[in-house]
Amino acid sequence: MSARVVWRFLRCWLGRRPRILARFAAASLLEALPAFLSGRLVALAIDDGFMAGRVTTGLGWLGLLAAAVLVGAWGNRLTYLRLAALVEPFRDDLVELVVGSALRQCGAQRADSAAVARLTHQVEIVRESFATVILIVQSFVVTTVSALLGLLTLVPAVLVLVLPPLLAGLGLFLGVLVAMAARQRTFVLAGERIAETASTVATGLRDVTACGAEETVQSTAGRHIDAQAQAAGQVARCAGVRALALAIAGWLPLLLLLVAAPALLRQGASAGVVLGAVTYVMQGLQPALRSLGQGLGNSGLWLVVALGRILDASASRAAGTGSAPQEVARPRGHDLELTAVTFGYGTSARPVIQGLDLIIPDGDHLAIVGPSGAGKSTLANLATGMLEPQAGKVSLGGVPLHRLGPDTVREHRVLIPQQAYVFAGTLEENVTYLRPEATLQQVDEAVRAVGAAQLIDRLGGYQVEIEPAALSAGERQLITLARAYLSPARLVVLDEATCFLDPAAEQHVELAFARRPGALVVIAHRMSSALRARRILVIDGQQPVLGSHRELLDGSPLYRDLVGHWDAHRDRAAPADAVTSAL
Repeated sequence: MSARVVWRFLRCWLGRRPRILARFAAASLLEALPAFLSGRLVALAIDDGFMAGRVTTGLGWLGLLAAAVLVGAWGNRLTYLRLAALVEPFRDDLVELVVGSALRQCGAQRADSAAVARLTHQVEIVRESFATVILIVQSFVVTTVSALLGLLTLVPAVLVLVLPPLLAGLGLFLGVLVAMAARQRTFVLAGERIAETASTVATGLRDVTACGAEETVQSTAGRHIDAQAQAAGQVARCAGVRALALAIAGWLPLLLLLVAAPALLRQGASAGVVLGAVTYVMQGLQPALRSLGQGLGNSGLWLVVALGRILDASASRAAGTGSAPQEVARPRGHDLELTAVTFGYGTSARPVIQGLDLIIPDGDHLAIVGPSGAGKSTLANLATGMLEPQAGKVSLGGVPLHRLGPDTVREHRVLIPQQAYVFAGTLEENVTYLRPEATLQQVDEAVRAVGAAQLIDRLGGYQVEIEPAALSAGERQLITLARAYLSPARLVVLDEATCFLDPAAEQHVELAFARRPGALVVIAHRMSSALRARRILVIDGQQPVLGSHRELLDGSPLYRDLVGHWDAHRDRAAPADAVTSAL
């Protein structure tokens, strides 16, 4: 990822936040005060005070300068406070970018092993570097503009001596910084390849020795080491050019000013004015340039490299899953439609779902049955956008799922898997997670509907803090079922989400969702779930069969086998159930 792409990303991100930038800039105005007044107050202290024999007046002007420094310090404090309004949203967006990238990768069944490193290490590097760069650039712009304005009001002729070398040095500095970023990236990538090679060799050392591949491995590792050493040398040479650029921008104006001082004095400039001009250069421009060089030369490079790595990974994940940023659309209804959908785990593997056409209208109650490994959960993930089909499309309300924004998707569908997710927090936070604005009455209705009222009372009410590991699998399922029932989603997919409940509780839950407005799709692990559904889809990796219970008994041998197996199992379990009931 080139520095230009990173800069374009940052520019677009900052451009969407003009109000925050305006408040940040307003706080910088106070910080600019000492830089603007320093040279003029020094000139007044010299000319009106010390050289005129009025020591008190001279000290007074310097005291005013000290007061301006205090005001600037207060402005600097405000700037730091405003900085959080930029940095924290930036970090949140990066986390969302990394997590979204990792989820797309997992959805495509290719584990993204570097996602944790990007989320923890690289995101924090970018966050800290971004904050440092923002502060340094802000301070440089404020100080430089203030010093130049001060020179303009003090002795305009000096700008001809200061501006050309300043602009030339800055141009050279920015140019070498771009080149340095590319070489720093090469250095970091070479280091990563060295680490990968070392890890591979360490885990396969016996095989390397047994196969006599020492020279091959040594040659491969040597190339990466040489590449890193070469990149390090290039970075060092760029650092030398960077130092030269900053010397041109900071020291050449001072040298020209000192050379021109006699001419300025002959033209009527006072000693105080000349010293004030020197103050603007030495106390304004030079410190700002040093900070810019150190900050952009370190934090700036790390920002470009680390953010580039994150954007690289996100771009490659999006390309790998076939998704690209598109305009977000709103669905025109709630019907779910799968058209010629094909999906397989791997390019050479036999598709699990092939050429499937299926419409699930709003208000439907569909059960999906089939043997283990037939693709039932895969179909559920495709229907809810957790997986993207290799061919065909999945649409909600006439709009492909990949064109729906995340908020829109959450509004229209919810998937509850077999392993229910409950997080540490209060029961209320868990139940209202998908609908945080829900009233207590609405929460109570959802809890009663799925039969979780006794569980809530036993645990201590909505405000009790829960520990997920302390809950049973069935208790976690009840909590997530209440969450799904309360959500605004019109499409609910239960992927064996009641498998840890007893048959009576499962029936209660499924009937509650069937009465709820919207469509219900149940991945059934008991055939009783299929008997309660309006339609049943039998899937076994071949051509799926759709119909009612009676139609499938007549037309699907696999469905008859599944029903017969379930009936036999139920008959064998009946005596034990009877004994249990008697006890």
